[in-house]
Order: sequence, then structure tokens, then C-alpha cells
Amino acid sequence: MHEQLLELITQKVALSDQEKAWCQQCFEPISYPKHQVIEAADKIPKYLYFVAKGFVRLFHYNDKGDEVTTHINCPPGFITSYSNFTQQTIADENLECITSCTLLRITKPQLDSLILQSNALKDFSIWVFQQSLSYNEIRSKDLATLTAEQRYIKLINQYPEILQHVPVQYIASFLGMNPKSLSRIRKQLNR
Repeated sequence: MHEQLLELITQKVALSDQEKAWCQQCFEPISYPKHQVIEAADKIPKYLYFVAKGFVRLFHYNDKGDEVTTHINCPPGFITSYSNFTQQTIADENLECITSCTLLRITKPQLDSLILQSNALKDFSIWVFQQSLSYNEIRSKDLATLTAEQRYIKLINQYPEILQHVPVQYIASFLGMNPKSLSRIRKQLNR
């Protein structure tokens, strides 16, 4: 499992054997079952997660009590409520395993320690958080400028495996529509 993490890191920065060992020491392997909430809203996120296997989502409840999915992570990749994790503030989102998941997790103090010990890991950490900011900016723009059908097509082109692993109601919520609208779009595209 650590091999996937180290492979991703070394695609961006060169790591010494010592830095690789630090990563293996600090990133704790853990598995969760399907539908397990691993970080709850109204608490400070404890971990940054690396998704080795499985699908994870961030969601919150709107004022009507409906779940709103704001992020779906397709492996491999990192996920947490980023701003709350980095600032150690209370999150308003839940982090849930959509499928059974194999993850690596690291606490904020451990991450801070790695960053202090290694310029390469500091650079990689900055890259991860830049990717998160960029992703959120693109997502906001897509929700404001693309039609529902365009958002769906973009998602399945980028992450085709999402359809086999993530329930339609989560995909619809993530795309800013209701499940009936998504079903209608899918039927039209399949004609």
C-alpha cells in the first residue's frame, strides 16, 4: 500500500531512502467498510487520507436535511476537509467511505514534522494542496457554467470507473442535480 503512495510522490519529487522510510512510518495503513463515516462534521479533522483502494466522499446536510456530496475521490489520491485539516478548525462536512476502502492516514502533527524534515516532502505537500485548490476552483466554475449534461459527460470522461462504484444519488448530488435528472441525461446519452 505504501508503494502506491511513494510512487505518486516520486512522480513529483525525488525522495531519499530516509524520506521514504519516514513516509512509511508516518502514514498508517487502515481499512474501513462500506458506508463508514471516518471523519464526522462538527469535529476537527484528525487525518489526511491517501486512498489506495476504494471510493470516498465528502458530504454535508443542506438546510432541508438532504445530503450534498461535495467531493468524490477516485483512487489513488488524497482526501480530507482540506481547509479544516490544515487550519485545525471544525469541519462542516463528513468524510465517508462509499465502498470498502484501504487507506493510509497521517495526522497534522506528523505531516508538519515530515514537512520540517524534508524539503522534497514539503514541495509535494504544497503540490497536493495546490491540486485541491485548483480542483475546487474548476468544480465551482463547472457548476456555474456547464449544463448538467456537460458536467456528467466531463465526469465520466475523466473518471469512467466512478459509474461502477458510486451510487447514482451521490453522483447526481456531486453534479448539482437530482437523481431523476441524472437518469434522464443518462437515457438520452444511451440512445
